[in-house]
Amino acid sequence: MPHAPVGPAVNKDDEALARPFVKCLRRLIRTQDSFGLWEGNSDAELLAEFIITKEQRRATPVIGDHDPDALWRLDMFYTAVALAIEERSGVSTSTIIGMKPVGASGGWSVCRDVHRFGFETFRKLAEAGTKLVDDATAATRSLDRDSARKEKHCSRKDLCQT
Repeated sequence: MPHAPVGPAVNKDDEALARPFVKCLRRLIRTQDSFGLWEGNSDAELLAEFIITKEQRRATPVIGDHDPDALWRLDMFYTAVALAIEERSGVSTSTIIGMKPVGASGGWSVCRDVHRFGFETFRKLAEAGTKLVDDATAATRSLDRDSARKEKHCSRKDLCQT
């Protein structure tokens, strides 16, 4: 992961950096730092890898194997989504993304734009993650309500009868 800021958005969006999803992503990334290399980095520097400007996106080729940094960003983002869902809903979650470069030991790819995965600003990063977490927790709540309704109308005796 490069440690230098990649765009002008790095020093902006302090409000976005304080959002719960971004805090979860930040904690997740800091847990990956087993040698303390990122200890002195600010939150903006730590998350700068996720900021991809339009110019950078246009300049990124789509041919060839996926960039390991892009795969790392994708994995960290969706793992943070899963952790935030778990924190908010109490439902155990995990990610199922397991991407490898195409052709490497039977690896597969689901999206040709993985190379370009990132967000223009910290605000957009926070909004995207928060929306995924909100949608998933709303879905788990509706499932919980449906289950509770079914249990209410079905007694243990009913379950034993065939």
